[in-house]
Amino acid sequence: MNRTASITAGLLLSTGLMAGSANADLLESIKSDGVFTVGTEARYAPHEFIEDGEIVGYSADLMEYIMPELEGVELIRMDLPWQGILPGLERERFDYVITSVTATPERMQRYHLSAPIADATMAILKRAGEDEIGSPEDIGGKVAAAQAGSAQLEALEALAAELEEAGTPLADIRTYTGVDEAYADLGTGRVDVVINSLPNLLEAERTRPDVFEVVGTFGEPVYFTWAGRRDDESASLNAFMDEQIRRLNEDGTLNELQEKWFGAPMDVPLELPAAE
Repeated sequence: MNRTASITAGLLLSTGLMAGSANADLLESIKSDGVFTVGTEARYAPHEFIEDGEIVGYSADLMEYIMPELEGVELIRMDLPWQGILPGLERERFDYVITSVTATPERMQRYHLSAPIADATMAILKRAGEDEIGSPEDIGGKVAAAQAGSAQLEALEALAAELEEAGTPLADIRTYTGVDEAYADLGTGRVDVVINSLPNLLEAERTRPDVFEVVGTFGEPVYFTWAGRRDDESASLNAFMDEQIRRLNEDGTLNELQEKWFGAPMDVPLELPAAE
């Protein structure tokens, strides 16, 4: 029987529970220990968020299809701020990252990013009825927001550079620990737009159509992945997770869950495109 539990970082440390041994085959250690510990930012709806005290969402549903392949193993999800997720993976505080990691060339070199799980193309969210903003070029002179340390912030900074070169610079860029804080400031008028991946912004628009409106996408197509360490001990676990994601992609499960959580299926490749 497979079990799933969520736990905060502080509680995990206080109980002395740690990720699998770094000197063994990590997948075999997980199977022998009966515990698979992963890092998650449970404030990124609809991918992963808290409901009635439990971590739910797209990734939770995906893991419901994967954990039966690890018979007898308990899944423990550490709920951490995004800024602590990838550093925590590198410090071996947990085995793997089950949260939405946008694939960037820099991350592809530093981590083993999984097979793609969802579309992550960048988009812009504005207040509903804001007629001055109809395209990415229209945010010149506006205050834009994104999550600190995110690929979305990097995309915003690149767009800001293009706008400045065109003579229409942004008024300011503000960063937030969580995207919900950015959405709240957009709703109250403290910022003019929020940059995030399209699926997340469509969810914000769907749940509060009287407050938010998606403007459109910009930049090249990018994808959400999960992540493992790029070392020999993690190779078998990385291969196992990639195999499971591809299986769910090929049998249509990914599309079914995308329709459930994002409102429509996505065209997601079996393999992550190589970095340019």
